[in-house]
Amino acid sequence: MIKGGVTTMSNIYCSVSNCHYWKKGNMCDANQIMVTSDDMAGWEPDSFDAPDHSEFEHTPVESCMETCCKTFVEKGSGKEKYDGVTRL
Repeated sequence: MIKGGVTTMSNIYCSVSNCHYWKKGNMCDANQIMVTSDDMAGWEPDSFDAPDHSEFEHTPVESCMETCCKTFVEKGSGKEKYDGVTRL
């Protein structure tokens, strides 16, 4: 969704409180996220994230236990601008 020229996401919930994009109420405050398979996440560098979504191969999985939020950035790690994703 775009509001006033800014991309917003609706109802993305996350309980990973040490993520740079986490905010109170278990909300994700990233302007975009990339969810992929654990295997794909392990193969690609941290800089390969949501802005590169069209370059990702399809990654079917058998269960949610095999998925990964590629957008995770640990709070205070200094890597907040490494992947091209921003806070809303």
